[in-house]
Amino acid sequence: MKILQVVASTSPSAGGPIEGVLQTSRWSTAAGNSVELLTLDDPAAPEIATCALRVNAVGPVSSTFGYTKSLLRWLRQNAASYDVVVVNGLWQYLTYAVWKALKTTGTPYVVFPHGMLDPYFKQASPIKHLKKAIYWSLIERKVLQDAAAVAFTCEEERALARQTFPGFSVREAVVGYGTSMPEVDLAGAGKAFLDAYPRLTGKRLVLFISRIHPKKGCDLLLKAFAARLAADPAWYLVMAGPDQVGWQAELAKLSTTLGIEDRVVWTGMLRDTLKWGAFATAEVFALPSHQENFGIAVVEALACGLPVLISHKVNIWQEIMACGAGLCAADTVEGASSMLNEWSEINASQRETMRAAAQLCFERHFEARATSAALDALLLKCVGEKRSGPAQKAPRSHQTV
Repeated sequence: MKILQVVASTSPSAGGPIEGVLQTSRWSTAAGNSVELLTLDDPAAPEIATCALRVNAVGPVSSTFGYTKSLLRWLRQNAASYDVVVVNGLWQYLTYAVWKALKTTGTPYVVFPHGMLDPYFKQASPIKHLKKAIYWSLIERKVLQDAAAVAFTCEEERALARQTFPGFSVREAVVGYGTSMPEVDLAGAGKAFLDAYPRLTGKRLVLFISRIHPKKGCDLLLKAFAARLAADPAWYLVMAGPDQVGWQAELAKLSTTLGIEDRVVWTGMLRDTLKWGAFATAEVFALPSHQENFGIAVVEALACGLPVLISHKVNIWQEIMACGAGLCAADTVEGASSMLNEWSEINASQRETMRAAAQLCFERHFEARATSAALDALLLKCVGEKRSGPAQKAPRSHQTV
């Protein structure tokens, strides 16, 4: 198959699904398919030059909606040369452009919502949700109804998506999502990380890797650390990730108020060796997020054999708990505190058992080769249906592909 993956940006600092897209595309290519990217990046963006896939960049764009007339023009000129298109995300011009262009080319498309249909956003951003409800009724509902499939990363995401907007009637598929084992020497990466942050040598590290954003529960983690681990000078908290909304300064002030400013290390975004080194040196990974569709960093931690402390709002929590690969609690200070407290009290043998379980959980549920094969099977099915005749419209109820 010749596959076009449509994603807003190739930059990992922007968050979003690019890491998973690259990982699944890598294995899809190895299986004999051809995969290209279509993005809203500036063609001169540095990530494009180093990307392993061919990138068709039609940006730059000047708004989060991502409007550019060159996107629809490019799709109309080129989409027919692909067997299938995968569009990642919702609420941007790119999904509308794919729908509008492919109505005329006849190329089937699959939509990955990546958690953007989660009902959490009703409470978190009611004004934005109202705008989205209007956009849903006018455009996005039709985009999803006309898709050959709407692909979810886990069962929890599919269940939650059904609760958010009226008239949700799509061809559903759960295909999973994942990443690959780190292709670095973890011991060497760990040394490089400690060389960069020498005061962490010999310490017990709680690691947070994600965007510094209110949704991620960063403030909960700081308060929980202060409540449960601050009395033991061996414990440090590593907060790694880009400060996209300018929240880090406020969080740093909070750490001072809590009396833990000397025990919190803010690294900014970690890449490549330093990122894997952080996983290698940490004792446990923590993400008490208020909403997390998948959490690629959670899966990367598991791939490194690192147990995870997550909230029930991380949608893959059930798979992780079933494997015994971590602890889970409510997305509250009390919930985060209970996990840190429980982790600090288990013995070395129990920690090693959980490390082994983390590795097994990754291999069983989140290894990119398997999830890529599941996605390829879905795409091949969609292509076959298109070639054999018009796909049957989804009825006014949930339909599973």
